[in-house]
Amino acid sequence: MAQGNGGVIGPTQVITPAQNQCAVTHTKTSSGTITTAALTTSVNVLVIGGGGGGARDRGGGGAAGGYRFCCSVSVCGSSPYAVVVGGGGAAGNPGANTGAKGCNSSFAPGTPIEITSTGGGGGGTGGGSNTGAALDGGSGGGGGGIGPGQPATPGGCGNTPPTSPPQGNDGGDGNGTESGPVLRGGGGGGGAGGAGTTATTSQVGNGGNASNAWPGDCTARAGGGGGGGQSSASSAGGGGGAGGTTGPTNASGGTANTGGGGGGSGDGTAGSGGSGVVIVKEPAISNPKSAPGVWQMNTVYEFVKNGCWSGFNPFSVDYLVVGGGGGGGQAMQGGSPYAGGGGAGGYRASGYGPSPLRGCALSLTPGDYPITVGAGGATGSPSCARNGTNSIFSSITSAGGGGGGQGSGQPGNDGGSGGGAAGNTNPGSGNTPPVTPPQGNDGGTGEPGTSTSEAGGGGGATAAGGNHGPTGGAGGAGAPNTINACGTPFSQTSFAGGGGGGRCGAGGSGGGGGASGSHNTQYPATSGTANTGGGGGGGASASPGNPSCAQKGGLGGSGVVIVRTPSTTSISVSPATNATATHPGGQKIATFTVSGTLTIT
Repeated sequence: MAQGNGGVIGPTQVITPAQNQCAVTHTKTSSGTITTAALTTSVNVLVIGGGGGGARDRGGGGAAGGYRFCCSVSVCGSSPYAVVVGGGGAAGNPGANTGAKGCNSSFAPGTPIEITSTGGGGGGTGGGSNTGAALDGGSGGGGGGIGPGQPATPGGCGNTPPTSPPQGNDGGDGNGTESGPVLRGGGGGGGAGGAGTTATTSQVGNGGNASNAWPGDCTARAGGGGGGGQSSASSAGGGGGAGGTTGPTNASGGTANTGGGGGGSGDGTAGSGGSGVVIVKEPAISNPKSAPGVWQMNTVYEFVKNGCWSGFNPFSVDYLVVGGGGGGGQAMQGGSPYAGGGGAGGYRASGYGPSPLRGCALSLTPGDYPITVGAGGATGSPSCARNGTNSIFSSITSAGGGGGGQGSGQPGNDGGSGGGAAGNTNPGSGNTPPVTPPQGNDGGTGEPGTSTSEAGGGGGATAAGGNHGPTGGAGGAGAPNTINACGTPFSQTSFAGGGGGGRCGAGGSGGGGGASGSHNTQYPATSGTANTGGGGGGGASASPGNPSCAQKGGLGGSGVVIVRTPSTTSISVSPATNATATHPGGQKIATFTVSGTLTIT
């Protein structure tokens, strides 16, 4: 009997037109329907509820609508999905009424993948006889200032009902007393990026910060409205309205289709909340229809049936990319005796860490991927401390941390996280360049104008650097990440802590930041831990009684790149200094402590 040929067929290459799909962004400013493209299987979705209205008569600012950004939501191609865009809440006018709550926005309501963001809470009113409480919501409305014989009101609660990650923040409390020359003002409404501030005896509350969802997107959305008061005006978060002062000054409303809260007013007109928005992003897709080689019959059959060659379909890859930490600043005899701590390298991850910092996993295909591991920044020279350098994997770049401020009067540098300020200087800004979620935080402030002038700590992945105090400011806290757990010889599990500010500032907790120097105890500054992106500690100048004390700051810790691929893949790394491992669940883990190349097959 004749034998078969083993199931191998030719020709060696089958060529048909490729299936390609460009990236598509749907921005819905009113309720309706979005229909996905034919090849789409998952989307990224931003849903922002309508902002809350501000209140009048020393009223609190309206809160931002709930802000929910969800990655890789499973959908079907060529399918319609309903969208609801919530309207902004009305201002508390006329009279002294509480601002109205904004309306909810949602994607695919009534389905298993529904994503709903709650409308922002209205601001509370504090004047007159009908003092009203601030309302809870996606973010909480600002509390009202005092009315005759009545206490100031607290801000409303954000993230109501609760979601994970949180969809918003609390509103700030109102302030005032029944007599005396004090400002009577409302608190700021909460925003997606932070809580509204509480009014004080000298300043009404500011609206909570906004947030940016997409890389490269400069539109600030979901900021809280500022509080209204007797004198100075308040500021608002992005999209939120500014508060009005006593008299004819009116507050502004939240910007349409940002979910911004309306501003509270002193005695004028309060602002309405801005309407919400729903944005859906479909990825670019390329499914090759040609592939070299000799293919088995079952492989060709699957190609004919599915339109894609086996092994060329995109797969999801998780990552942790941390830039090199900034170097600590150098103190100066004759200048500031204490220098700022270095900022942590930028922290960007798709999972395995704190939920507010999780970005989207990458969709990749087999191939070679160059990896850059950022170096830690050098300690300061007389002119400036050095930033760490960037770490890069595919489309993800984490910026090097900012160098700490110098005793010569050089401020802290901007970076992934900002460097701390020396005395009489300014701190560096974090999340520079800006990405979403943010890759870091600002450095801490230094003490102005004294002979001791303690310095601020460098910013970290989860917190800003500590401000000066009796001792130098502590470095901002780092972030845990377990992407490398159970399957790799690399044991570090926390990353990107800021360096401590000069005069005994502690390094950032849980992240490899270095502690600062101190001339009183002759302790030199320490460096950030290698392959954590930790910032170096700020230096302390020598004193006549301690001539051997170090002036220079610590070095920044080098960065790291860790990649986790599906169990169906194989990986290799070069050079051999880097490591590979297999998780008990089958996923492949590559850990890069130096620059090299990752090969995925």
